This record gives sequence, structure tokens and C-alpha cells, in this order.
Amino acid sequence: MIPTSNPDYKTIEELSLNHWQPLSSLLFDGWVLRFAQGYTKRANSIQPLHYSTQDVYEKIEQCERMYTSNQLSTIFKITPFIQPDHLDQLLHEKGYDVVDLSRVQTRSLETIKEPEHSGVKMDEQLTGEWLDHFCRLNQVNDLHRGTMEQMLTNIRTRTGYISLFIDGQVVACGFGVVERGYIGLYDIITDANFRNRGLAEQMILHLLHWGKENGATSSYLQVVANNAPALKLYAKLGFSEIYSYWYRVKKAKI
Repeated sequence: MIPTSNPDYKTIEELSLNHWQPLSSLLFDGWVLRFAQGYTKRANSIQPLHYSTQDVYEKIEQCERMYTSNQLSTIFKITPFIQPDHLDQLLHEKGYDVVDLSRVQTRSLETIKEPEHSGVKMDEQLTGEWLDHFCRLNQVNDLHRGTMEQMLTNIRTRTGYISLFIDGQVVACGFGVVERGYIGLYDIITDANFRNRGLAEQMILHLLHWGKENGATSSYLQVVANNAPALKLYAKLGFSEIYSYWYRVKKAKI
């Protein structure tokens, strides 16, 4: 774990929860339990962010029962801000596996390079057209499409949904959410046939400028630690890591 003296770090964690909404959530003695029919760990996991008062072993067992009753795996998101601070060790002892080590990165928007590719469309409301392209590029099935549509509709702050065109065809898309002076970047995806051409960089530059126009002074993103191409791109764009997190997933009984 890293030092957590910088208050902005926990703010970013709160923003990331606001900007990737579940279908429903439940507050349980300082922990936030999120449910979204199994679509993404982030939206179907326990966020132990706030002070905990109950017996932690009983609390974990109650969470396990609740997620099992909803036909979901029990997943905890482990950040530098977990409460209690020895929760990760407790979950390890209970047989929870570590998955998806991820990096949280930020950059200032004081200076942003101008994008060169002008063939983009920015929608400030979710559209069926954008969602169709996103699901096509991400191979999201029909069941999860409906779930994601509702999750995105649940976001309550300013959003920008971007599509990038080549010869009239959408080949990349993503979205950003502005809140409290930050723009969070989410689900940046490029068609496999158009990768390694700098299109994701161009799309992100457009999103950063849009965020700045809408009051953001900084940007944050989250990236899986083994995604080397994405890490290289974000470093090129000036992002740097401020903390990491991972998930603890309960092992399936054999």
C-alpha cells in the first residue's frame, strides 16, 4: 500500500465509483456493495472505503451470503483506503485470490497537445448509435448491452461520448465524465484492424480538451497493470501513476 496523505487520492476513488455506476448499491457499515448483473468486477464488488465498526469476519460472511443470493461471486476491491486496513490479509487467509492488478494515473490539463485527427463526434448524452459501436468494438453481448446502457444512464454528472471515424466508419470510441475538476477516462477502445495508428491518442486528446472546456483541470484513468500498450500510450500522453489497486475474488469450491 502507498501513503494516503494526499486527499485527492481518495477523491479519485470516489469519482471512479460515481463514474462507473452499478444498477444498485447497498451501504453496509461503511462498505459500499455494488450490483450490476455480473457486468464488470468494478460494478459488482465490495468497496470497503469507510470506517467499519462491526466484526469483520461476520461482516465478510454476510457479504458472501448476499452476493451468493444474487448469483454473483464475492469480490472485494482493495485500494490504499480499505477499512479495516488489514482486510487484504484477512481475505488472503480466507482463500481469496488476487486478480487484475491495476494502476490509477493522473495528469494536469494545464497544457494539452492539439489533436490532429478531426474526424470525431462528441455526444453529451448517451445515444443508441454510440452504444451500438461500443458493443461491437468490445464484443458486448445483448444481455450486457442492456446492463451497460442502464449503468451509463445512472451517471449523474457531465458525460462525453466520443466516436472516431475513418472513411465514415466508427473505428474507436470511449467516454469521459467530468466531476470536481477531473475528467475520468473510460473504455477507450479501438477496432483491432485499426490499432497502432495513433487513433486512441487522438481520441484521448479530444476528450481531454472537451473536459477542460467543461471545467476540468486534471484527468484520471485506470489501467490494468499488464496492459503494456495502454501503459505506453498513457505515459506518452503525460499520465503518471499515483496508486494501485486489485481485486480479491473468493475461490470457487471444487
